[in-house]
Amino acid sequence: MPRSKNGTRRRDRRHKIMKLAKGYWGGRSRLFKTAKEAVMKALASSYRDRRRRKGEFRRLWITRISAAVRQEGITYSQFIHGLAEAEVHLNRKALSNMAIEDPTAFKAVVARAKEALAAGAPPTAAKMPPSVAASAPKKPRSAAARTAAK
Repeated sequence: MPRSKNGTRRRDRRHKIMKLAKGYWGGRSRLFKTAKEAVMKALASSYRDRRRRKGEFRRLWITRISAAVRQEGITYSQFIHGLAEAEVHLNRKALSNMAIEDPTAFKAVVARAKEALAAGAPPTAAKMPPSVAASAPKKPRSAAARTAAK
């Protein structure tokens, strides 16, 4: 039985790699070994960056929302907490888009978040009666402060 040298399969495999390397500079588009390395690196980068892109867009949306809510006199974290308290379920992409394209509707959402924050805000030490403020839990002290108090 004659020895098989992968005739057409070998050519097809190499042709596939060279086709993917079309447009690369220099030997990366002409030499199989360097083209294969370049294609493998490019495919790995594109796989990684398809996932990374989602995080980059989320960061962009958060930045846009933050800028828009600061104009309304509230921070981003307070705004998101207010939305959770008000049970408003809008994702960051929709909020970002709303802040840009429909500012009046966005202001209404911010107002709703502010109302929820005001309604569900726990009393602060300044607003508490002195007897309650004294019994309020305090921050734990460091080990050095505990030994100095003894």
